[in-house]
Amino acid sequence: MSDLESNGPQSASSTESLRMLLDEPQKERADAARNRLKVLAAAARLFREKGVDGVSMDAVAAAAGVGKGTLFRRFGDKSGLAVALLDERERELQEAILTGPAPLGPGAGGAERLAAFVEAYVDYLLGHLDLVRMSETASPGARYRIGSYRFWHRHVTIMLVEARPGCDAGPLAHAVLAALSAEHVTALVAEYGEARARQAIRTLALG
Repeated sequence: MSDLESNGPQSASSTESLRMLLDEPQKERADAARNRLKVLAAAARLFREKGVDGVSMDAVAAAAGVGKGTLFRRFGDKSGLAVALLDERERELQEAILTGPAPLGPGAGGAERLAAFVEAYVDYLLGHLDLVRMSETASPGARYRIGSYRFWHRHVTIMLVEARPGCDAGPLAHAVLAALSAEHVTALVAEYGEARARQAIRTLALG
């Protein structure tokens, strides 16, 4: 992932560079779209009722009324299902960053926008912690291959360039996002509860 120049991009190009990471989904056949929606609805219900670890791909296929082959071809494994279920929520947050009101959206300074992003991302993360954790830990390095991670990294890099002129923003953005990994947050919440976990993340990510 390339770093930004130390003097930072103009706001328009920054927004465009982020928008380019929001790839529009390819058009689906009607039957494929129906099956996808059935699978996602079944998976969401089963995950909610039994927890992520208590649900097998076979159970999802049976509940959705589709063949196992269809399910595995489309989603691969449970982490693929998690990514698909999270996609809509992630896009809502991404659009808020691109076009929503300040300070999460444009119009505030880099430090203020970075703080707003951390708060908004923690809200999203705590609302879907098991799914995000599964999507990030399904295989070594899975978190960094998820398309949304590139978006978060680019946004944090842009905000750091503005908030901390002269900093090595690219690797520093990865360090900030490390505090927001689902595995890390799960451990914090389990030991200290949500309120203390939030404060620790805020302090670590924002200094």
